Amino acid sequence: MDPITLFSLLIIGLVAGVASGFVGIGGGLIIVPALVAFAGLGQHAAQGTSLAMMLPPVGILAVMQYHREGEVHWAYAAVLCVTFIAGAWGGSKWSLKWSEAWVKLVFGLVMLYAALRMLFQAWLALKPSVES
Repeated sequence: MDPITLFSLLIIGLVAGVASGFVGIGGGLIIVPALVAFAGLGQHAAQGTSLAMMLPPVGILAVMQYHREGEVHWAYAAVLCVTFIAGAWGGSKWSLKWSEAWVKLVFGLVMLYAALRMLFQAWLALKPSVES
C-alpha cells in the first residue's frame, strides 16, 4: 500500500468515525463513496471492504460472500477500522456537546447531499445519449 493510499484511508476512516459518533452514520454513506472516489475501488470492492471494516460487530456473512468473490481489500479495511474507532469516539464526544437540533441539521444536510448526488449520478447514467 503506497503512502498516498494509506493517508487517504486514514482520513476516510477518521471522517467516517467522526460522522458515526456525531450523527450515527458512516459505513455505507461515507466509506463506500469515499473508497470509490479516493481509493479507486469499484462499487462492489468498496462495499465489501466497508463491510470487512465492520466485520466484528456486523456483516460477517456478507463479508464472507464478498471475500469469496475477491471483493474485499483486507489491508484497507484494517486501516479504516482503526481510524473509524478513533473517529467514532471523538465524534460522539463532539456530538454530545451540540444541541440535538444542530446535530439533526448536520445529519439532514449530509443525507440531502448524498441523496442529491446519487439521484444526479443515476440520472446521468439513465439519460439517453444524444446522437449527432
